[in-house]
Amino acid sequence: MSGTLNKVMLIGHLGDEVKMHYFEGGGCIGRFPLATNETYTSKQTNERVTNTEWHNIVVRNKAAEICEKYLSKGDKVYIEGRLKTRKWQDESGNDRYSTEIQCTDFTFLTTKKESEGNASNTVTAQKPAEKQPEAPEQIGEEDDDLPF
Repeated sequence: MSGTLNKVMLIGHLGDEVKMHYFEGGGCIGRFPLATNETYTSKQTNERVTNTEWHNIVVRNKAAEICEKYLSKGDKVYIEGRLKTRKWQDESGNDRYSTEIQCTDFTFLTTKKESEGNASNTVTAQKPAEKQPEAPEQIGEEDDDLPF
C-alpha cells in the first residue's frame, strides 16, 4: 500500500444545472457547482454566521447523463470522489489551475416532489441512485460495551 488517500465526500446543493460536454467518441462529461455550508455562532457578536464553500463537480459518461436528467439547481446530493487539479491556459496564454471533484459515486437526496416544491399532489418516486452510501453509525445514542 502506498500510504496515500485521495477521497472526498460531500453533501450539498447544486448551484446550477448540470452542463454537459459531448465528445466524438461517444463519451461525455457533466459539470456542476455544489455548495456546502458551515454555520456557527460568532463569539464576538453572538450572531449565527453561515459560510458557503463552492466545489466544482465533474461526472463522466452514463453517470453524467443520469445527473443531467434528474438533477436541477437547488437539489441536495451526496457526492463521493477524488480531488483533481487541472492545468489550462486562459485567453492570454497564462497557465491557470482549477481543482475539481472527480465524482465516482453519488446519491440523490432530494425527491422529485421536494425539488418541485410540492407544486402538485401526485406522488413521485424518489430519484434513482447510483449507489447508496452506508448508513453512519449513531454515536452516543445507544448503550455499547466499548472500553473507552
